[in-house]
Amino acid sequence: MGRKNKSYYKDLHQQAYDRLNGMLAIGESKKEAVANGTDREKIYSFNTYQTYWKHTKYFLKYIKEAHPECTTLKSAKKYVNEWLQLRTDQELSAWTIQTEAKALSKLYGIQPDDDGYFKPPKRNRADIKRSRGDRVRDRHFSEENNDELVKFCKGTGLRRSELMELRGKDLMTKAQIKAEIVRINALPVGERSAAVDKRLEMLQDTCLFDEEYFTHVRNGKGGRNRLSPIIGQFAGQIIRRIMDTPAEEKVWQYVNTNADIHGYRAEYATAIYKAHARPIQDIPYDRVHRGTGRRYQSEVYTCRKDEAGKKLDKAAMLVCSKALGHNRISVVADNYIRGL
Repeated sequence: MGRKNKSYYKDLHQQAYDRLNGMLAIGESKKEAVANGTDREKIYSFNTYQTYWKHTKYFLKYIKEAHPECTTLKSAKKYVNEWLQLRTDQELSAWTIQTEAKALSKLYGIQPDDDGYFKPPKRNRADIKRSRGDRVRDRHFSEENNDELVKFCKGTGLRRSELMELRGKDLMTKAQIKAEIVRINALPVGERSAAVDKRLEMLQDTCLFDEEYFTHVRNGKGGRNRLSPIIGQFAGQIIRRIMDTPAEEKVWQYVNTNADIHGYRAEYATAIYKAHARPIQDIPYDRVHRGTGRRYQSEVYTCRKDEAGKKLDKAAMLVCSKALGHNRISVVADNYIRGL
């Protein structure tokens, strides 16, 4: 006789793989899923899926070593908080623990308001170690020997994955963008697909910038497309490198793993913010607080926590956010804008 429940005999690795893989919803609308309450059961980005799968495997390895009697995901669930507490005790960064908590919450369908939900440590800007000061890996990377790569990163603000996928065809001029906007606007609204409308929105975002050349990021974080301006005194060198690359070939065949890509991206973000920011004192007091009756600057962002009291121009933050491929201006303040 065959076993009645064959899925029961899959090992933990296969059970978790099947669970997460079954949640993949690439191309589906997250906005619609949020509206109907089904978004918690799905993963909309392949990069997010890969991240969750990586951290899930760490948990499974722990279960196999510390609790070998657990042969199903259901029986291992009670050790989720034990694992996350262990990771906290190992003094991993709050960002890593938050990611692991989210990965296991997705795997098990655990919600923040559930009883026993693990409360990961809060993320504070002061605790960020990545791209702050000299790191051990910096000793294995020479900016002098990688001069062109460093200049390219500081002038484009691309993430590592985006840099590695950039191809010769991914360069657009302001004139090309304007021509495509005109062409799309000429189409009857009822005949335009959602994808075309989304592309139009991306193209129109370039009006925020004065630059003439943009890199086309076709698959950024969350699968989002964007056009990022090429800035700085070495823009010409960057543009020539892309132009000299055949359309379907990668602009960078190799990216040194020790390069501080996030640090260069932060320099790019800070440069864009400075180029568009207004002096805080020149931003008008345009709103009245209902409770106190005092006027305030609605276009001013006030930083919190370790940077409490620092004020930033929201309009410039939005421009910076568009260039980086983020949706929230708070991300720009918390992770990118530095030295102001």
